[in-house]
Amino acid sequence: MTLSRRRFLQNSIKSVILLGMGNALPAFMPAGFTLPSKKDVKLRFALASDGHYGEPKSDYAALHKEMTGWLNAEAKGRGLDFVMVNGDVFHNDPVFLPEAKIVWDQLKVPYYVSHGNHDRTEESHWEQVWGTPFDHSFTKKDAGFIVLNTADVKGEYTGPDLERTKALLDKYKSYQHLFVFMHITPVKWTKYGIDRPDIVELFSRQQNLKAIFQGHDHDEDGMREKEGKYYFWDAHVAGTWGTAYKGYRVVEILKNGSVLTYQTDPSAARQVNNNRIA
Repeated sequence: MTLSRRRFLQNSIKSVILLGMGNALPAFMPAGFTLPSKKDVKLRFALASDGHYGEPKSDYAALHKEMTGWLNAEAKGRGLDFVMVNGDVFHNDPVFLPEAKIVWDQLKVPYYVSHGNHDRTEESHWEQVWGTPFDHSFTKKDAGFIVLNTADVKGEYTGPDLERTKALLDKYKSYQHLFVFMHITPVKWTKYGIDRPDIVELFSRQQNLKAIFQGHDHDEDGMREKEGKYYFWDAHVAGTWGTAYKGYRVVEILKNGSVLTYQTDPSAARQVNNNRIA
């Protein structure tokens, strides 16, 4: 039976991942587990990637309207503190950058963006539009968030700048929770990933780093583990390839210190992730 939107947000979820306080990743909650009460949630955010606004043969305008509508419904329902748009905001031609911003400005909550390999514009232009450079960071309550650039303005995959990453990780080492957003995974798990063992090593040493979130691979919507850290994808907003559905990921930081994250297919009102992780 197809769940209604309200039941999708409120009913039992088989796909919730519970990340503990350290590097251990406990099992999924058993079937029948319900979402925690809203009063137990300290911070809640969503991630959506790869809108490729302006890509030929993609119905990008309609898909962006649909996605912002879904996210606004999420915010109105269980609530969102912010949305992260994790790279490839537009497709190659910077003429589409201001247009893409107009669409994302329809969100009813604050949002942030990361620079992707198809976001081919100079950093000065990017900063003029968004108000942030390619690499930046912010805080929400007692959580730190780092946004790392992974490509140059021509679209070449570079991975993050090592020294800048070190400095940002050090800046937030005293926070209870730390999360990293970056468009391209630093491990060659996928056809379009790259290997950056130096970056992975930095992540593995950062005790308070709870998760790394990435986009880029439109056909990925799950989790991989590397050296005790967890890397999550969220499918895609638009584009001409990838998962059959267009989706987003939700993250909830609870007052007891645990973190929940789950991938959604809003068109079918279903949770995508439904595996147990020991």
